Amino acid sequence: MNTIKLSVIFFLVVFSTHSLAYGGSSSSKKACKKPTLTAITPAHLSAVSADAEFSFQTSNLTLAHSIRVTANKVPVEVNIQETKNGLIVSGKLPASIKKKYVRIDVDANTTSNCQGVDGWLLKIEPL
Repeated sequence: MNTIKLSVIFFLVVFSTHSLAYGGSSSSKKACKKPTLTAITPAHLSAVSADAEFSFQTSNLTLAHSIRVTANKVPVEVNIQETKNGLIVSGKLPASIKKKYVRIDVDANTTSNCQGVDGWLLKIEPL
């Protein structure tokens, strides 16, 4: 009789500690949804002129005022247009960039206060 009680208590203790270790099914934290970039033009590794224009679309949770774009770490002025599917961001490569490749980096936040960083590489055609 004592071994049965001891076994039952042992199993209850083991299963209760395992369930606490993984947490309950309800969580008080919101999921972090990072901003995403789509419809990127020109596409990754495309050959472009030194003063090429570029554009991309962000997810609809992206905050317009948080978008920062750089080209080879040089800040780029961008135009932001709001649509029902997100934001369309467009800009032009700075003329000061004289390298063979340019990396466009995008840093932005969403309404759930999540930060995302993305970007792509372009090849500059010689003049």
